Amino acid sequence: MRLLAALCVPVLLGSVLTYPPTEDIDVLAFLPRNDSYLFSYSRVAPAVRYAQERLRTDGRFSGFRFHIRFEDSDCVNGAMFALVDRSCGARPDLILGPVCEYEAAAVVRLASRWDIPVISAGALAAGFGRKDTEFSLLTRIAPPYVKMAETFTAMFERFRWGSALLVYEDDKDERNCYFSLEGVYHLMAHLSIKTYAFSRGEPLDPDDVLQNTPDTEVMIMCMAADNIREIMLAAHRRQMTSGNYVFFNVDLFNASSYGNGSWKRGDKHDSDARQAYASLNTVTLLRTVKPEFENFSMEMKKSIKKVGFHDCKDCGDVNMFVEGFHDAMLLYAVALHEAMKSGYSKENGSEITSRMWNRTFEGIAGQVSIDDNGDRNGDFSLMAMTNAEAGTYEVVANYFGVNGTFQLLPAFNSDHFTQRGKSTPQAETPDTS
Repeated sequence: MRLLAALCVPVLLGSVLTYPPTEDIDVLAFLPRNDSYLFSYSRVAPAVRYAQERLRTDGRFSGFRFHIRFEDSDCVNGAMFALVDRSCGARPDLILGPVCEYEAAAVVRLASRWDIPVISAGALAAGFGRKDTEFSLLTRIAPPYVKMAETFTAMFERFRWGSALLVYEDDKDERNCYFSLEGVYHLMAHLSIKTYAFSRGEPLDPDDVLQNTPDTEVMIMCMAADNIREIMLAAHRRQMTSGNYVFFNVDLFNASSYGNGSWKRGDKHDSDARQAYASLNTVTLLRTVKPEFENFSMEMKKSIKKVGFHDCKDCGDVNMFVEGFHDAMLLYAVALHEAMKSGYSKENGSEITSRMWNRTFEGIAGQVSIDDNGDRNGDFSLMAMTNAEAGTYEVVANYFGVNGTFQLLPAFNSDHFTQRGKSTPQAETPDTS
């Protein structure tokens, strides 16, 4: 890297400040062309362009001319090679992505050395939280996995649980479930925590999983929805869904390709699955619905249809990545605008990055809060079955990461989260507002 730095000396051109500030901004966005990814180009690029147009018509930022170049990201080395190819030419002013952990690590290291801000809705593993050196210019616009882990920590304290079994599906590629429960494991290391992993593509043995439950109060699962159902059916056959255990699944990214609490399959097991799922709770990202988001969602669905997604059941959903990369553009514009008003230019990547941290702004779905380490605070919802006959779920509580508080909703029932033989934690009045 020292050789690259010596050979490639970028020319930095200052800007003359006008109002609104005018500037050409070169954005390099890394998104995979492979549509099996939830953050593929076909899904996310329309959101980035939507934000680009929104900024163009906003009086404060109308002088910013964003030139966006999309490069393929293969979740291995593709993004790093594309960035190195540009090392002796015009380097980008902003990098969006990559999402996958291993690919993002190399890109963020290079960008931090070259003073280029990176905003990603990925790179969510715990290791990226160390911003003092090689990841110093990374801003995570989606809540890192450790933020979700804080939700479980708060629940364990509230309900006085002391033990858990973490069960996850490991694809050895993106490893989303591994990294997700890694945060839970480390934050609750003072408790009795066991883990069970199985590889994607290999047969799942639910009974073998449940052999690990003795002396365990809580099971937290991260895996595909069909595997969640297999385990819950096996637990029901073992009479483990009668109040002696509490089960959770993690609905990653607000995307239905992960376990989302759905029990119905139209088969002979539906009745047992419905009963079993009465003991299953889901932790997912909190969704704030406002008119602007509804319009955004409709536009995203139109874009998906244009590229020919017809058999993809969740492709029209606005998942965490679609929302996050849209908001990344807004956050950068706000920070650049402030920096330029203070006499800096787009070349001052460190200064722009510092102005993205420790701030709150209005995103497409509601307020977005970035902490002083450049990571988004996570707001999460807890869903539970509230009608056992119909098998329907609803949100019973919300957790707000910015201040570590729970909002209990009218449907919340503390008995649902209390094992038999344990006393119920002190009652709180649900928020009926």
